[in-house]
Amino acid sequence: MVLCLNVILFLTLHLLPGMKSSMVNLINNGYDGIVIAINPSVPEDEKLIENIKEMVTEASTYLFHATKRRVYFRNVSILIPMTWKSKSEYFIPKQESYDQADVIVANPYLKYGDDPYTLQYGRCGEKGKYIHFTPNFLLTNNFHIYGSRGRVFVHEWAHLRWGIFDEYNVDQPFYISRKNTIEATRCSTHITGINVVFKKCPGGSCITSLCRRDSQTGLYEAKCTFLPKKSQTAKESIMFMPSLHSVTEFCTEKTHNTEAPNLQNKMCNGKSTWDVIMNSVDFQNTSPMTEMNPPTHPTFSLLKSKQRVVCLVLDKSGSMSAEDRLFQMNQAAELYLIQVIEKGSLVGMVTFDSVAEIQNHLTRITDDNVYQKITAKLPQVANGGTSICRGLKAGFQAIIHSDQSTSGSEIILLTDGEDNEINSCFEDVKRSGAIIHTIALGPSAAKELETLSNMTGGYRFFANKDITGLTNAFSRISSRSGSITQQAIQLESKALKITGRKRVNGTVPVDSTVGNDTFFVVTWTIQKPEIVLQDPKGKKYKTSDFKEDKLNIRSARLQIPGIAETGTWTYSLLNNHASPQILTVTVTTRARSPTTPPVTATAHMSQNTAHYPSPVIVYAQVSQGFLPVLGINVTAIIETEDGHQVTLELWDNGAGADTVKNDGIYSRYFTDYRGNGRYSLKVHAEARNNTARLSLRQPQNKALYIPGYIENGKIILNPPRPEVKDDLAKAEIEDFSRLTSGGSFTVSGAPPGNHPSVLPPNKIIDLEAKFKEDHIQLSWTAPGNVLDKGKANSYIIRISKSFLDLQKDFDNATLVNTSSLKPKEAGSDENFEFKPEPFRIENGTNFYIAVQAINEANLTSEVSNIAQAIKFIPMPEDSVPALGTKISAINLAIFALAMILSIV
Repeated sequence: MVLCLNVILFLTLHLLPGMKSSMVNLINNGYDGIVIAINPSVPEDEKLIENIKEMVTEASTYLFHATKRRVYFRNVSILIPMTWKSKSEYFIPKQESYDQADVIVANPYLKYGDDPYTLQYGRCGEKGKYIHFTPNFLLTNNFHIYGSRGRVFVHEWAHLRWGIFDEYNVDQPFYISRKNTIEATRCSTHITGINVVFKKCPGGSCITSLCRRDSQTGLYEAKCTFLPKKSQTAKESIMFMPSLHSVTEFCTEKTHNTEAPNLQNKMCNGKSTWDVIMNSVDFQNTSPMTEMNPPTHPTFSLLKSKQRVVCLVLDKSGSMSAEDRLFQMNQAAELYLIQVIEKGSLVGMVTFDSVAEIQNHLTRITDDNVYQKITAKLPQVANGGTSICRGLKAGFQAIIHSDQSTSGSEIILLTDGEDNEINSCFEDVKRSGAIIHTIALGPSAAKELETLSNMTGGYRFFANKDITGLTNAFSRISSRSGSITQQAIQLESKALKITGRKRVNGTVPVDSTVGNDTFFVVTWTIQKPEIVLQDPKGKKYKTSDFKEDKLNIRSARLQIPGIAETGTWTYSLLNNHASPQILTVTVTTRARSPTTPPVTATAHMSQNTAHYPSPVIVYAQVSQGFLPVLGINVTAIIETEDGHQVTLELWDNGAGADTVKNDGIYSRYFTDYRGNGRYSLKVHAEARNNTARLSLRQPQNKALYIPGYIENGKIILNPPRPEVKDDLAKAEIEDFSRLTSGGSFTVSGAPPGNHPSVLPPNKIIDLEAKFKEDHIQLSWTAPGNVLDKGKANSYIIRISKSFLDLQKDFDNATLVNTSSLKPKEAGSDENFEFKPEPFRIENGTNFYIAVQAINEANLTSEVSNIAQAIKFIPMPEDSVPALGTKISAINLAIFALAMILSIV
C-alpha cells in the first residue's frame, strides 16, 4: 500500500499545476518563455536590465554544464512596469504578467536583507511559485557573499523548476555523523573548512574561539559557524554552496550526504538532488547535447506592461433565467465594475446568446458616471441559445474598435451553457494574445472553458449552489501588474438564510493596512432587509444610506466616505418579509497607504485536475508584503458540482501536507471526493483575539549567506547580515479578515456519494528525538486515519544503531513497545518516552529512530523521517580555550588539527 501511495503522490505532483501558470517550455534542450518581471514600485534603472541579462547569460552556461550538457536558457522576457518610461525597443506583452512571472524583482517589505530565495512549498519534485531577487542584490556586488549572480540563479532555478531543496540548514548547522564526528550540514562532505565562534569584532578584526560542545546535545554551541576554505576540490553541490569556485555540479547518489539534517533529505526521502532532477518531466526525454557549450546565448525580449484592458463577455441565453442566475451575474458584474476594477482601466462589455452584441466599447473608468453607463447595459432578460465563440469574437472586436490590441488584454467569460462549436475559435483565441478568465456557472457549463483559461494563462472559476460564488470569482480577478496597493481586497462574503421577521447580526474587522475605497454590499432574494451598520467609533449607517441600484437587481451598497475606521464594524439585518430569504453581505476595500502593503490572502489547489483516489492539496498564502502572517485561522470551503460543501481547517505546522512550519503557507490534503466534475475553492483567513504576528525569519529555499572564507591560512570575513531592528522584532498585527477564491479544479474517476478511502495516514516528517537520562523522548505531529484527517489506529516505532539499516530495512530493525501509546487526533502534538532496551548505553551511543502509522483499514504510512538521539556525557573540559588572537592574523596551522572537519 505504501508503494501505491508513492505512485499516487507522484501522479499528483505531475498533473496540471494550480492557480499560477508558468509559460516556460523546454524545447530541444532550450528553455523558452521565461518571464522576469520588475515590480512597479522599483525605480527606473537601465543598469537593472543590463545586470539581469548578464546574470541569465552566465547562468545559461553554468546550467548547461551542471546538467551535463542537457539544458540551457534560450528565450527570456523581461517585463518592464508601466511606471517606467516607454521606449521603442519595448514591446506589448501577451499573456506575460507580474503575477504569473517566474522571477520577480521587488524590494523586500521591512528592509533587512537581500537574500535571493524561491517561494517553494510543494512536495519533492513539485515546481515552486517564483524566484525573488531584490533590486539591491542585482545592482550591488555581492559575489563574495552569495557567489556570482549567474550561479545563484541556477541554485534558485533548481528550486523553482525541479522542486529540490537546500542542502544546508541554518537551524541545525551541525550534526553528529554515524562515525561519531561533528559535521557541518552540507553536501558533499568533501567540502572542507573550520568551525569557529566570533567573540568580538572591533575595527573590522575579530577575536575568535574554538566551538564548545553543548552539554545537552553533544553538538557545537549555538553561535558556532562553519567557514569554508576558499580553495576547494569538491565539485558538489550547487544546492549547498555554489559560491565556491570548484562547485559546478549537483550531488549525485555517489556523493550525496544522506545523514545531513537538511530539507532535501527530509522532503525527498534521502534522495540526491541529481536523482530528483533526472526524474523530473524536463529530463524524461532530454538527452545530452554534443556541443561542449550552449549553442547560443539567451535572447531577451523587453516587454512593457500596458494600461489594463478588460472586456466582460456575459451569457444571457435562456438557461440563465433558471435559479436566479441572471440576477446573480448582474450583482457580481456590478460589484466588479464599481468595487474591483482599478480606476484608469479600460472596460468594455459584450452580451451573447446565439448571437453576440457589443453593449459597451472600451471606456476608461474614472468616476461613478462611467460605472453607471456600463452597468445600465447589463442584460435584463434571458433567452436564446449559446454561442460562446461569437461572444469571444465580439469581445475582441470591442477591444480592437477602441484602438487597443487584444494582446495582453483580458476577457472575463461567464456562461452556464454548452456550445458544440466552441473548439472552432481556439485558434483565434491563441492568435489574439488575450488572457481569458472563465467562470462556469452551474453544472452544465461547457467543459471546454478550462481549455480556454489554460491556453491563455487565465483564471478558472466555478460557481453553483453557493450564492456568493460569482461575487468571489469576480473579486479575485484583480490587476496582475504587481501593484498590490491598487488591488481590491475582500474582507467578507457571507450568505445568510434568515427566517421571516428575524434579525441576524455580524461583525467585520477593518485592520490598519486597509480602509480606502471601502464598500458594504447587501443583496436579497425577495425583499430588501432593514440594515444597520455601525463603525468602531459608534457612528451608524441605516438602510436609507445604502444606495439601491436602479436596475432592480436586488442589491444595495454603501461606500464609506474617506478612509474606513480601523476596528470592528458591526451589522444587523432584519428580514421584514414573512417568508425566509437569503441575504448576502460583501465587504471590499483597498490598501490604506501606497507605501504599506496590505495583508493579503491567496489560495489555490496543488493542481487543476485530480483523479480519484489521488489526493490534492489546498494551499493558502497569507502575508503582508513578502512577510508571512502566522497564528491565524485559515479555513477552506470546497464545493462539489452537486452543491455539497466540505470545510477544511488549513495548517501551517510543518506536518502532513505542510512542507515548512511557520512560513505563512497554510495547507491540507483534500480527499473527500463526491463524484466527478468541477469543484470550487474559497478560503477565509481571519485573525481574532490579537493572535496574529508577522514572521521576520529569513525565508527557506534561498541562496546561503556566507559569513566568510578561509584563504591562504587566514579568515576573510564578509559584512555581517543586517539585523532586524528591535522595534520590528515583535511585528504584531491587529485582527483582520480576508476572503478569497482559489478558483476551480476538475475531478475524474470518483464514484458518487460517500465511499471509504483507500489512503493510509500521511508520512510523519517532523519526528525529533533526544535523551533524558537513560530514556529517549520522541515528539512528532500526529497523522490522521486518512492522510491528515481523523486519527490513526496505532504506531510502529523501530530503533537501530545503524542509520543505513533503518533507512533501507526498516521492517527488520528493533521494535519498540508502543502498547501504551494511543494516537491522538491529526495535527496534535505526540510525545512518547521509552528505554532503548536491549541496547547498552554509554557516552557517545548513537541511536536512529523512525515511525510508521497504521489506520483502521490496516493501511500503513510511509516511514517517517529518521530522528537521531545521542547519549552525551560532558567531560570536565570539553573545549579548547579562546585563542584571543585577532582573526585577520590567524594562521590555520596553529589549530588546524583541532578545527578542520573530519571527512567521512
